[in-house]
Amino acid sequence: MAARTAPSGTPRAELIADTALALLAERGMRGLTHRAVDEAAGLPQGSTSNHARTRQALLEAAVRRLAEREAAVLTVTEMPAVLGGGGGSCLLDVLALALHRYLTEHSRLLVARYELALEATRRPELREFYDRTGGRFRGPLCALMAEAGSPEPERHALTLIAWCEGLMFSCAAGSYHAAVPSREELRTGFAELLRGMLGPRAAGLT
Repeated sequence: MAARTAPSGTPRAELIADTALALLAERGMRGLTHRAVDEAAGLPQGSTSNHARTRQALLEAAVRRLAEREAAVLTVTEMPAVLGGGGGSCLLDVLALALHRYLTEHSRLLVARYELALEATRRPELREFYDRTGGRFRGPLCALMAEAGSPEPERHALTLIAWCEGLMFSCAAGSYHAAVPSREELRTGFAELLRGMLGPRAAGLT
């Protein structure tokens, strides 16, 4: 039987999902229960169970809300020059801005994401939902890599994602948690990475 959740986008559904993410970051997976969400959100007992009947439904609501909030870190309207062919320099600006926002404004959201990713390795039904939800970010990134001149945008997008994920983990949960790079430092790192991948095609990445 499919997990039952309330329609996403309603104020109470968003409150429940946001509270679930906050609890994951603060207490870990064991601290996420329907009752804990009710208490932390200031909702009447049973409210979370009414919106997400099962634990699977609650986890799916958290994953769905995570994707919504991550998509809002850098909106499409903030990068018109890149989408319109603004060149490699603009691409570096966009990538550095997005990553810096993650590290400085959304580090707790990253911790919640790691909790959900680990849980997905133990729950096949959550794995499928997690992958399907997160997969919608790969297409736009592949398009950006193609715009930058990549002959293999999918492979290069994977390399870029792996570099970003490693840096985010180090700064959000690893040994560099007290030393977040500046936007300029991130921009330099992206430039070095992309020049290494794209070779002569990276002439505009300055």
